Amino acid sequence: MQSYARHRKKQQMSEINVVPYIDVMLVLLVIFMITAPLLTEGVNIELPQADSIPIETDDSVPFVVHVEADGTYFVNEDRDEPSSSKEIRLKAAAVLRHKPGTSFLVRGDRRAQYESVVHAMVALQQAGVDNIGLVTETPEDN
Repeated sequence: MQSYARHRKKQQMSEINVVPYIDVMLVLLVIFMITAPLLTEGVNIELPQADSIPIETDDSVPFVVHVEADGTYFVNEDRDEPSSSKEIRLKAAAVLRHKPGTSFLVRGDRRAQYESVVHAMVALQQAGVDNIGLVTETPEDN
């Protein structure tokens, strides 16, 4: 009887070991959780509050991109010739290099298309500007 037990072949296990598959799935889950936020693109802005207090200004002149109702851009008070997105990027990058503390603002006409305002903000963002403000007017009390 002992000789029979020694020569008996081992039966193969018919169960699947799922532990390695679970490990792989958890690793993939962690990788996707880390990379998913990095894939989102957009323009970062801080929306103004309704009852906001005006910003205290120092004596520096802000860099303002004006967006007209027809979608043309003007930088600061230079109304002679409209600026393109490329010109806005170049001027903003130059100002950012020489005066890093400058405020960058977008002043859009209320009839301007939202897309035009976003393009102005993207041009500033591509120039390296981190914080972009939106210029608004205080509503008049009736």
